[in-house]
Amino acid sequence: MPDKTAPDAARRSQRSRQAICEAALSLVGETGYDKLTIEGIAARAGVGKQTIYRWWPSKGAVLLDAFTETMEAGEGTLPDTGDLATDLKAVLRATVDEFNDPAFQAPYRALYVAMVNDSEVSAGFTSKVMEPGTQAYVDRIRAAQDAGEVSEDIDPRLAAELILGPFAQRWLLRSQPLTHEFADSLVDMALTGLRPRNPRA
Repeated sequence: MPDKTAPDAARRSQRSRQAICEAALSLVGETGYDKLTIEGIAARAGVGKQTIYRWWPSKGAVLLDAFTETMEAGEGTLPDTGDLATDLKAVLRATVDEFNDPAFQAPYRALYVAMVNDSEVSAGFTSKVMEPGTQAYVDRIRAAQDAGEVSEDIDPRLAAELILGPFAQRWLLRSQPLTHEFADSLVDMALTGLRPRNPRA
């Protein structure tokens, strides 16, 4: 009879990994990052601590993988209707809704905390989350530049950061509400400086 040990072991490993990721996401929403522990994740997932340590070196690493596995394919592109302002406002409004969702906020804020003292989590978060998101804006702004909506002198990367920086700061500091109106105003103000002085006919 064929040996089914390896496939069964693989399925068990995948089930355990999924349980660990789900446990990390649920627990960080309940306790916050400071009180999140490997022991707590293991207990919630129904696995031993060594199972977690076999795959991840820290709770921050667990949370990073758990969070990135929830990201949907296709998030690395922005819509292109031919109107940059419309597209940016639509995306930023959706981002406002996402960032105001407690289920999203808890792990995302926790990852910011983890990055402060964990260079590996910081590098992973930057490469898996921050950079693809920023690059999507860069690509859309560059397309608008090619279409004459944005000045040829503008650095698309700097233009993307001009929009994303104030958005992230307001969300992180909770200084003022993160609203659709703010997103629209941010886009309008940024495009005031990005548009060509002599638009193409």
